Amino acid sequence: MIGRRAWRDLRRCCRPRWPAPAPRQATRPPPPGELGRPPARGGRATPSRPPPLAAAAFLATDLRVRFEGLCGTKARGFSSDAVRDVPVAGVVDVPLAQTGEGIAECELIKWFVQEGDLIEEFEPLCEVQSDKATIEITSRYKGKVAHLNHIPGDIVKVGETLLKMVVEEPHLLVEACDGLENVNSPTSETIKSQKCGVLSTPAVRGLAKEYGIDITDVHGTGTDGRVLKEDVLRYAADKRSVEGSSAFLGTDHEDQFLGGAQTHQNVSAKSGWHYNDETIPLRGFQRAMVKSMSMAAKVPHFHYVEEINCDALVELKASFQDNNTDPDVKHTFLPLLIKSLSMALSKYPIMNSCFNEESVEVILKGSHNIGIAMATPNGLVVPNIKNVQSLSILEITKELSRLQQFALNNKLNPEDISGGTITLSNIGAIGGKFGSPLLNLPEVAIIAVGRIQKTPQFADNGDVYPVSIMTVNVGADHRVLDGATVARFCNEWKQYVEKPEMLMLQMR
Repeated sequence: MIGRRAWRDLRRCCRPRWPAPAPRQATRPPPPGELGRPPARGGRATPSRPPPLAAAAFLATDLRVRFEGLCGTKARGFSSDAVRDVPVAGVVDVPLAQTGEGIAECELIKWFVQEGDLIEEFEPLCEVQSDKATIEITSRYKGKVAHLNHIPGDIVKVGETLLKMVVEEPHLLVEACDGLENVNSPTSETIKSQKCGVLSTPAVRGLAKEYGIDITDVHGTGTDGRVLKEDVLRYAADKRSVEGSSAFLGTDHEDQFLGGAQTHQNVSAKSGWHYNDETIPLRGFQRAMVKSMSMAAKVPHFHYVEEINCDALVELKASFQDNNTDPDVKHTFLPLLIKSLSMALSKYPIMNSCFNEESVEVILKGSHNIGIAMATPNGLVVPNIKNVQSLSILEITKELSRLQQFALNNKLNPEDISGGTITLSNIGAIGGKFGSPLLNLPEVAIIAVGRIQKTPQFADNGDVYPVSIMTVNVGADHRVLDGATVARFCNEWKQYVEKPEMLMLQMR
């Protein structure tokens, strides 16, 4: 509606003002050849109405001048037809919207569309990953994909344009002006004037980025100056900008992509084997871990280590599994540890708190949102189970299974990751007796549990017997917690694990 109103006002203000026609009793119009001539001496001026072609030229020129003034840019390559088409088909920028509180940038994971695809409203466009979750970006418009500005792996800041779309109706006249500059400029010189206006596919952009080439410097030989893969390879071969075994450029590499015969260089016996370094950019959850662990390293930590007898826990877990009638449920030790941890937190709420450094305040959290550290192919992620204090062991088992499946498929929601109050890291599932974890700020405590293993123990009479022992390491924020508090809390948790019947008495 805004675009239509603006265009209607623009056309109204651009309407030419023709001279008023002469009265009917005026002399007859002069011949066509005398139109616009000065009046004869002593005669009356004749009406000077421009011919139709001249009026059309004036209208197009006036529209162009006023249109450039509105857009704040020179609309080079515009035709009167292009200007008249703005209300019918406009080009709009689709930016990366705010995906969550405190998120400034995201990594582009993959595209669901290609240039030239017809898109319906609310149809998925791409998948991005922030330091908190993976999110699908959907289209706000119905139209056609004109240009993809990024390739998978790029870091896109919030508000930056993801792609350009040709929509049926313009939403903003300024957006239409910007889009027409890219769409209606057929020459390669005009295309090179703006980086986002270079015509090429995401694969070609990725190839240019891999070789460190500015794609605006490459002369495109395709239709309307489109930069092709062969253009990038030829440019790189001429400049010799990239050398190396994995991405070497030269006659051999150019022939490989252009369909020529591929040749292999033999390694000289004198030079020996060549080993190349590989640079791996950190993205998504790994990038978030860099920030969170850097902040955590500045906090004064202390660790408390304890051993817990898990004989009763092993028997209880085996009993659950033997009597399990649901094939979709697999009972493990972790849900029992999570529930017993929540029972201990009820007696020591200071362990389930967050520290506000700015106001120097401790916030005691009412909900036990226990985070579970999970190692995934995309990095370490810590989703949390909400309100554990009100869940049964079976409900915790099902929720834990859901979070693990979502984490492996990189489908966790922002709600699954945010709002944690304490973290439990089960390193025993991979191996190791115990670890020394760092805090997941702003939480004040984190617990690492090792694997359960059989160890020999001595009875009071000197007899030796096997015991299932699990080592736990509690990492604490020493600005909030002291050793005595952590020791008492750990003893309480140990009691619930070693004697599950005590846990049954306290459960609601």
